[in-house]
Amino acid sequence: MSNKIYPIGIQSFEKIRRNGYFYIDKTALIYRLVKTGSYYFLSRPRRFGKSLLISTLEAYFSGVRALFEGLALEQLEKEWKKHPVLHLDLNIGKYDTPHSLDDILNKALLEWEAIYGTGVGEVTLALRFAGVVERAYKKTGEGVVILVDEYDKPMLQAIGERKLQVEFRSTLKSFYSVLKTMDRYIRFALLTGVTKFGKVSVFSDLNNLNDISMYEPFVSICGMTEKEIHDNLEEDLYELAAMQKMTYERVCAELKECYDGYHFVEDSEGIYNPFSVLNTFYKMKFGNYWFETGTPTYLVELLKHNNYDLERMAHEETSVDVLNSIYDDDSPIPVIYQSGYLTIKGYNSRFGIYSLGFPNREVEEGFIRFLMPFYTRVNKAEAPFEIQKFVREIESGQPDAFFRRLQSFFADTPYELISDLELHYQNVLFIIFKLVGFYTEAEYHTSEGRIDLILKTEKYVYVMEFKLEGTAEEALRQIEEKHYALPFESDFRQLFKIGVNFSNRTRNIERWIVK
Repeated sequence: MSNKIYPIGIQSFEKIRRNGYFYIDKTALIYRLVKTGSYYFLSRPRRFGKSLLISTLEAYFSGVRALFEGLALEQLEKEWKKHPVLHLDLNIGKYDTPHSLDDILNKALLEWEAIYGTGVGEVTLALRFAGVVERAYKKTGEGVVILVDEYDKPMLQAIGERKLQVEFRSTLKSFYSVLKTMDRYIRFALLTGVTKFGKVSVFSDLNNLNDISMYEPFVSICGMTEKEIHDNLEEDLYELAAMQKMTYERVCAELKECYDGYHFVEDSEGIYNPFSVLNTFYKMKFGNYWFETGTPTYLVELLKHNNYDLERMAHEETSVDVLNSIYDDDSPIPVIYQSGYLTIKGYNSRFGIYSLGFPNREVEEGFIRFLMPFYTRVNKAEAPFEIQKFVREIESGQPDAFFRRLQSFFADTPYELISDLELHYQNVLFIIFKLVGFYTEAEYHTSEGRIDLILKTEKYVYVMEFKLEGTAEEALRQIEEKHYALPFESDFRQLFKIGVNFSNRTRNIERWIVK
């Protein structure tokens, strides 16, 4: 049995090292980061190790060599200078009023001023910050290190609150501008966050920040690679296989399917979600650990606000400019990608186009499940049971029961909430059949005015045609005329051909015909 102590939820490098917690050595990358530049920005999803990276840098620049004993950095670094470190953690606040951000910044400034003193005429937050940086340099004789953890937390919490966002942007833009104006006193700065509230707003004056979010040499500075897992957790993999009554090969494949698949650069190695991997080994079973720690309500609001076609999420195409763009109201894709719910799946170098998709099963299933209460009348508690009933009806050859249940999902939808009725039908059907598809084989296609779907179980094959305007007879006729069912005519499984139509008047399924 493994005797590792897994650092679940621990973000302090000092605590991990002093108390013997498991740690994958990232310090060679950190050394390279420090020695090849001064100003950095890194975007990564939540729970991906950004806070631990900040904490490690704080220990390094504080000159605490003992914490790096046995790690790569112990041999690489020869000088071990102690620098003044200003660590700002914006994780801790609740940002719901204009003053809430000011209060957090003021608290940090008071702590720094207690060490480095105050200056005459420093009446604004930015002036006080600049004064602290200058005095810290002059007092110690060493360049100042500035580490900002989750710089975008106030902006994320204010999504949908335009007035509050404007206030926060103004405050942060002024505050962060110190990184440029006080350059002569600064040795190193790193800002981390989930999203990029960008170069035309918060960071508009910070053209000295090097964005390494999509830079291949540092792609694995947060998260775990497959090699790191096998180099450091091989014994644990065998133990997990035994506990789950699976082969070693199957457990490795399951771990990869559930938690791997994050690609922050085209043609780069996949990165595993560290939080989910550590929880899996700690509890010795698979689970949706990362997804369960956060509720991406703001993402759903973005999708609905933009009348987004959910089917596109599985095969979205976009450019590097969009992936690197700031959050705005025009497209939900940048913030959904940067938040870790989509990742790079492919790249067309000729046209510079990225293909996006869900990184792994944990994210895909968790996100689709999360969407259901926002698009249907089914609440979060009922959703798993409803999907279970759908699957059982499909697997037992009960299409009529299936469609009666499907009707109930469209019932009681307030008309004023649906600006695009056709898109609403498509999104609800996509959610339901995507979830059913985790337990059966499902193929889903849409085109203007129609949806066609194939469901395959052990005993049955269902070929369905949905008409958004038209009749169930027309839908069934389309199946026959287009020969959609032809590939399954000689299949040993029982074949159902089903034509379905929606009514714009009732905003529901009007009729279905089973053949």
